[in-house]
Amino acid sequence: MTSAQILPILTYPDPRLHKVAEPVALGSGVDARTEQLVADMLATMYDAQGIGLAATQVDVHERLIVIDVSEERNAPLVLINPEVLWASPEKTKGDEGCLSVPGVYDGVERSSSIRIRALDEKGASREIEADGLLAVCIQHEMDHLMGKVFVEYLSPLKRTRIKGKMAKAEREALAGKR
Repeated sequence: MTSAQILPILTYPDPRLHKVAEPVALGSGVDARTEQLVADMLATMYDAQGIGLAATQVDVHERLIVIDVSEERNAPLVLINPEVLWASPEKTKGDEGCLSVPGVYDGVERSSSIRIRALDEKGASREIEADGLLAVCIQHEMDHLMGKVFVEYLSPLKRTRIKGKMAKAEREALAGKR
């Protein structure tokens, strides 16, 4: 494996963020390409100071997520082909942000706790029960795999304002490169 690279993160409203991810093809296990993608995604997430990143956000449309909600930023969780087994009927509403929607935070209602099944970075199947921030993060990143960005839970007016803010930031960034 070569050293990890920082990948470009797609920003909302890029249409590629709305592509539904395909399962990671594993064949005889996790291959070198997937291992490299995991390393690159972790490096990208840490560099951007995020707590989660879906492959969709780096324009790879496969069901792969990396997460680290630890204070020390040293407990990476890799979820390959995750699936929700159970979600609590109890909901929690909390402010969410997203590396694909920089600088925007808003309240989203999600299940308070969930149980998922996924493969880890070695290809071993595991079940994870999560609540709190980890549950929110998993649900947020799994939405990305379904082509959904958290701002789609917000009102049409808020979405329009956010699109305008993102377009303005992109124009300013392009003007700065000239």
